[in-house]
This record gives sequence, structure tokens and C-alpha cells, in this order.
Amino acid sequence: MAVALQVLRHLARAPSGPLLWGGPLARLASSMALAEQARQLFESTVGAVLPGPMLQRALSLDPDSGELKVRDRSFQLRQNLYLVGFGKAVLGMAAAAEELLGQHLVQGVISVPKGIRAAMEHAGKQEMLLKPHSRIQVFEGAEDNLPDRDALRAALAIRQLAEGLTADDLLLVLISGGGSALLPAPIPPVTLEEKQMLTKLLAARGATIQELNTIRKALSQLKGGGLAQAAYPAQVVSLILSDVVGDPVEVIASGPTVASIHSVQDCLHILSRYGLRAALPRSVKTVLARADSDPHGPHTCGHVLNVILGSNALALAEAQKQAEALGYRAVVLSTAIQGDVKSVAQFYGLLARVAGARLALPGAGASVEEDERLCELAADLQLPDLQLKEALEAVVGAWGPVCLLAGGEPTVQLQGSGRGGRNQELALRVGVELGQWPLRTVDVLFLSGGTDGQDGPTEAAGAWVRPELTSQAAAEGLDVATFLAHNDSHTFFSHFQGGAQLLHTGLTGTNVMDAHFLFLHPQ
Repeated sequence: MAVALQVLRHLARAPSGPLLWGGPLARLASSMALAEQARQLFESTVGAVLPGPMLQRALSLDPDSGELKVRDRSFQLRQNLYLVGFGKAVLGMAAAAEELLGQHLVQGVISVPKGIRAAMEHAGKQEMLLKPHSRIQVFEGAEDNLPDRDALRAALAIRQLAEGLTADDLLLVLISGGGSALLPAPIPPVTLEEKQMLTKLLAARGATIQELNTIRKALSQLKGGGLAQAAYPAQVVSLILSDVVGDPVEVIASGPTVASIHSVQDCLHILSRYGLRAALPRSVKTVLARADSDPHGPHTCGHVLNVILGSNALALAEAQKQAEALGYRAVVLSTAIQGDVKSVAQFYGLLARVAGARLALPGAGASVEEDERLCELAADLQLPDLQLKEALEAVVGAWGPVCLLAGGEPTVQLQGSGRGGRNQELALRVGVELGQWPLRTVDVLFLSGGTDGQDGPTEAAGAWVRPELTSQAAAEGLDVATFLAHNDSHTFFSHFQGGAQLLHTGLTGTNVMDAHFLFLHPQ
């Protein structure tokens, strides 16, 4: 790839001038250069939130005194340190923590996705693996991100360790995305199957994620502050890699080290709203009644320090810095992209048109109707931190290439049984939108990738697209609309240009939602 890119750049150059963007060969070189830069930028984004560097930024240990500093707090270590963890990135976090803490660590238990150790070993990522004779016990479970018996065994082992601690001990808790499925421990007599069935019924009737989490916490031994309560009176330090928009610690992995603010009455209101209160299993009624009569009232977590180690915002800040180093005027649009992937794609497509028009003809801009429609789409998405006005002002003053960055987690309404993920579907839909807004004097490229390196049940992290996607696909006999109707974006990109526009990184060992890059390069 690198050699081919150098050759194309050489062929596309005039004898004494810059890269020419007019001819077919120069356009191919431009496309490859943009794609290579997009890949580099995505790699730097992921690199900013890898477990090792994040832990080293947050923790420091004085080897002489045994004093552990966590941000601005200090803890004295004297063979009193224990560790638990759960989540997709926790294997690498645990390896980095054990490397740093050494002999001070007495014992640990972590719950990680099934097959992750073999995948990391196959990828040659030794820094993500625990050393032989590690003091940390590893459980693998939650296949396909669903709570199962293996994850339940891990959760019970974590609870047992926490309950054995004393006031002289310190518990280090490592949390990342996927942690909720890896820490399932329903309060008896509720069974794992009953809890899963109730959650599915609520979801099928339209319950929000906040409502689902409220019910999950009420029926869980460890979520909603349950883990912190089990560890009391030990001190607890929770290091969190956020995969949730806005980084709310009470939502990430259902807040095992954060006291729940919801009551039994909140749960009953939710169950009544969706017509499930009368049909509850006896076990669920028993647990809710028991909690309602608890004389101790709600638990507090005053012995806990919760620290956000890494987030989408931190990753995008690094991407912005790297994009500027590559010569782009870079602006972070939002770290809270949510909503249906169709609406998000329409927003990005029109944003490319409006921003591209300003870049091509400074002072002219797109039509008033297009500007108004873009604002309407932005308002519909209800993004709390959207910097649209600032981004468009930056484009006007750029006089050169621009990179607009964003992150979050859009949702896909499944209609078919194809293979794909939200990043590949978003990229494919943006490709269609870009084709409807031709910009003859500006090169455009859009990339969407999952920072964990796995987009849905595929081996790709995401994909990148250009405005020519629809016409080029048609020339290859690929009907984009058909693939989208079946949510089959991965199959499309696997066939399109031999899979050249798929983003492959392998499992990264981290997870801070998705990254979206929109490149605008004047010709």
C-alpha cells in the first residue's frame, strides 16, 4: 500500500509543482492518500485510550514508601491491595495494573469476553496479556456480549473476593464497556434466566436503556453500588474506561461502584407502564418486596473514588492534534453522536455539502435552504455538545484541508438478517448521501470505526467511503439499496473493490465507542 501510494504520488506530480488533483491518476492518488491519512488518524485515536498509557497517566507508585497516588488522592500499600475487573478492555487494563503494582497486589479476579486471550495472543499483543504466574484469575464469558453461566461464575468469584476485605484493604476495580454482561449476579431467588426474560420483555415493549438499567440494578447483587457495598469497609478505587455518551459513572456497566438513585417505587412504575407488573415471576416480587422493607435504606458509596480513565472525548482530542499535525484544520463536532443511523447519515451527508461549499468558494457557502435543513437535522439529533456553528466558521477560515471529527454510538433498526455493524452501515449510508451532493472542487472522504476494533459480529472495525461509492458499486453490479434493506453492509464492503474500503485493525484492547471523520480537501 505505501509503495503504491508513493508511485501514484510521483506519477501525479508535475515536474516542479505540487500534487495535481485534476486527472484520473491524480484523483486515484488523492483517494489513496486520504484513505491512508484516515487510517493513521483512526490508529492514533485508538492509541490515545489504550490501557497501559491510560493507567500510567492516572496511577503512580512510589516504590520506596509504597504510596499509591490516584490523581490527587494517596493510598498506602502494604500487601493490602486487591483487584477485580470486568469489560472488553479489562484484560489489558489488568496486565498494565499488575505490571505497575507488582508485589503489592495480593489477589485479583477479572471477567473478560470469551476468546479474548487467544485473540490477543494471535494478534501478538503481549502487552495486553497477563504474565505467567499472575496473581489475577481470569474468567471468560458473555459470548456475543450476552450474560451467561460463565459470566455468572465470574461475578460470584468477584463478590466473594470483595466480601472478604477489611478496613485495612484497598480494592482496585477496573471497568470498561461490556462490563454489564460480564457481571451478572441476580439477587436470589431470581435466576439469570428470569432476569434476562424480564429484560427482553421490557425491551420488546419499548423500554428505554435508562429504564432497563433501573430494573437490572434492582435485581442485581453487584450493580447499582452493590460491588462497593460488598467491599465495605475497604477503600475502593474504581478506574473506568467509558463507552457511554457523557461518561455517566452510574450507567457504565450499570454502576457497580455508584449508589443507585432509584427506588423500588421507580421499578414498579416502569413495570406498570409496560403492563408487566401483574405477570412478574414470584422471585422478582420477592426481591422487590424485600428491598422495599430494607430498614437500612439506600446504600451510600462514600468509601469509593471513581475515576474516568479514558473516554471518547479524550480519544478525539488526540485525533484533533494528529489531524492538525497532518496539515488539516481540525474541529471536534461532538462526542455524543446518538440516534438512528439513517438520521445521522443524512446529517453527515448534508454537512459535507454545506461545509464543502464554504471551502470551495469562501464567502459563498451553500444555499439558504441547505443551511436551514442542516440546522433542522442537527436539532432533531438533540446532541448536547454539538459545535456546528464553530465547525462551519472554521471551514470558512481554513483556506485548506479540513477534518471534522465526532464520536458516539448511533443505533441501527434491524430489518434484515445480513452481516454488519453500526459503523459499516453508517459509512454505507453516508456514501449514498455524499453521492447526492456532488462537490466537484472538493475531495471528500468519510470514515466510521469502532475503537474496540470489532464492528458488530464482523472482523472489521468499520469502513470509509467517498462520493463515487454508489456509481462505482453499480458498475460492479452491486445494488447499495438492497444491501441496506437487509442490514448487510459488511457483505457489501467485502465485495466492493475487493474489500479495500473496510477498516481492519483487529481487536484493539480498548473501547470508547465510535469515531467518525469527515475529510474535506480542496482540489
